[in-house]
Amino acid sequence: MGHGSRLMRSTPWEKWHSAMTRKVGFLIFPGVTLMDVSGPAEVLSRAPGYDIVRFSPQGGTVETSSGFAIAETAQPSLVDAASLDTLIIPGADLLPDQPWPDGLLDTAQFLISNMPGTHRIASVCTGAFVLAELGLLDGRQATTHWRNTRELAKRYPKIKVDHDTLHVHDGRFITSAGITAGIDLALSLVEEDHGAATARTIAQDMVVFMQRPGGQSQFVSHDIPTTVNNSIVRKAMDIFNADPQGHHSLASLANSVAVSPRHLGRLFQQEMGMSPGRWIEKMRLYTAQELILEGYSITAAARHSGFGNDENLRRSFERRIHMSPTEYRARFGTTFPEN
Repeated sequence: MGHGSRLMRSTPWEKWHSAMTRKVGFLIFPGVTLMDVSGPAEVLSRAPGYDIVRFSPQGGTVETSSGFAIAETAQPSLVDAASLDTLIIPGADLLPDQPWPDGLLDTAQFLISNMPGTHRIASVCTGAFVLAELGLLDGRQATTHWRNTRELAKRYPKIKVDHDTLHVHDGRFITSAGITAGIDLALSLVEEDHGAATARTIAQDMVVFMQRPGGQSQFVSHDIPTTVNNSIVRKAMDIFNADPQGHHSLASLANSVAVSPRHLGRLFQQEMGMSPGRWIEKMRLYTAQELILEGYSITAAARHSGFGNDENLRRSFERRIHMSPTEYRARFGTTFPEN
């Protein structure tokens, strides 16, 4: 039965008042991204029935990456852990490139080990690396900030990383993309607990989408590795970059670098994590995005990026970014509405 059929039995307000209080804990640590905490907390605070608590490895006041402090965090006890309905682990820019903050992994393990076995465990942005390091995402689908999805997949190969989703639910584990995607995650939790109408009311109050159009790919600027060690791959890339409007293909590039198409494909996959064809499309798409935002017409952007015509460009945009070139320009071209 879906959320709609449940709402027929009672209104969202009746559900709110009749439901038991759900305790939601945030695991906070020095350098945490403030929006990863405040975004989901704001959503949940607008839905009666949630008791929000703040934990940290050392307790006390914790300074976030923006310099704002989160006060009155507590070191969790067994009673705290056992009473949690949902644990949310936010992210930080320091994850996963710097050493783990003192006590973070141990505190996360303590909370999760002592929570009821069916209760939810969620992460925002790079908080997914904490769950991954503890082995909790092995064999599961998960996501994180688009800048870090490749690293998550490389470091933890047992995880099925989704590169283009704002939040992924796999059993009791929920992971979300970067920063503001924590709002999307929290809305999904409210919908799961109270139904779509309740979540929709909160989304409207906060002036955000109930479900944002597209996934993470619409925000990606250029996620292609810039360091290339293999000389054959580097030479093939140089050939393309010298004439991006040319009619390049796997066969033509392989011929230019004097290897078989199959061998070049293997080298690209090892070095870039994608096929030559996918790399070419991504480079052309990135170029077209930049040209559109610089004020070029759709036709000119298609021609100068190597797509050839508007239709080829539109198909690539809709397949990879889930919107048309015109929609992309309207959404990302400026913060001011068009006259």
